[in-house]
Amino acid sequence: MNNQASISALLDLLHECNSFVITSHVRPDGDAIGSSLGLMHLLEAMGKQATVVFTDPIPPNFHFLPGVERISRKFPASDAVIFLECDSVERSSIERLEFEAAQPILTINIDHHRSGRNFAQFNWIDPAAAAVGALVYDLALASGVPISSATADCLYTAILTDTGSFNYPSTTASTFAMAEHLVRSGTNPNLIARAIYFCNPLSKVRLLGIAIANLQIEGAVCWSHVTLAEIDRVGASVEDCEGVANHLIGIAGIEGAAFLRELPGPPQFRLSMRSRGTLIVSTIAEHFGGGGHHSASGCTMEGSLKDGTERIVDELRAACVRLQEDRLHASTQPTTLLA
Repeated sequence: MNNQASISALLDLLHECNSFVITSHVRPDGDAIGSSLGLMHLLEAMGKQATVVFTDPIPPNFHFLPGVERISRKFPASDAVIFLECDSVERSSIERLEFEAAQPILTINIDHHRSGRNFAQFNWIDPAAAAVGALVYDLALASGVPISSATADCLYTAILTDTGSFNYPSTTASTFAMAEHLVRSGTNPNLIARAIYFCNPLSKVRLLGIAIANLQIEGAVCWSHVTLAEIDRVGASVEDCEGVANHLIGIAGIEGAAFLRELPGPPQFRLSMRSRGTLIVSTIAEHFGGGGHHSASGCTMEGSLKDGTERIVDELRAACVRLQEDRLHASTQPTTLLA
């Protein structure tokens, strides 16, 4: 089913229901929050009831988004549940038992990850989309409902953050066309950029300093980590760890970067990987039970930080070797000269 057919079928389903719960993955990022709130505003403009549910805290730099104060931690009864960029109910902010007790009539899954799965009754997965916010934007256009400034703020935030400020390979001419339309619909890109990138708490900056101090580099691979003790020492939160991997991949000559954050409880950690786009880190994340995008992926791994780091670095090192071999092979291929 192509996007046009998916959108048409989805709109038919939306018209059949009156109340919706919208949720996304745990540890929500800009795309999860922005696309969820943007979809909420869209559904309400269509005359529907909509509630956004997140169990994890919303990072402070997204508190400016219209409707963020309405986000609930409880799962209310509804006709339908819409999951955004989740590969299962378990990946979302809704507990499985809570979900089953509510017995929604319809489940909808909208995703743009390579690792997306058809776990809902209706599934719309487009790995070519720059963000889930871009899919919600397409849905908004097809609905015929005018995009309000509140919807524009939310969807612009989703697209801005999930393209790495329009840096990732998923950024195309259509991405900028969306951004332009959203600006014309009332969003202010300067104010949004300032809210997201220039309002970091001091604890986040101090934690970044620790991560940089722990940095190690080997050839085209770099990696770093923070422990629970280090996080506690600077009074940081889980949200303060977001974005550290982006700083690592910004180092000249680095093709693959890994950032590991120790988790409480039994030995385990959260891994975030980044690449410049040529090296595909999503396959590595999928190998360890995670997923994501070609150049931005992650997973949760059990075991000690030391052992986990060695396993990840080995995978990144091997991927860089294959990348170099591919480049060497391409450069030695004969070329055909056309008169």
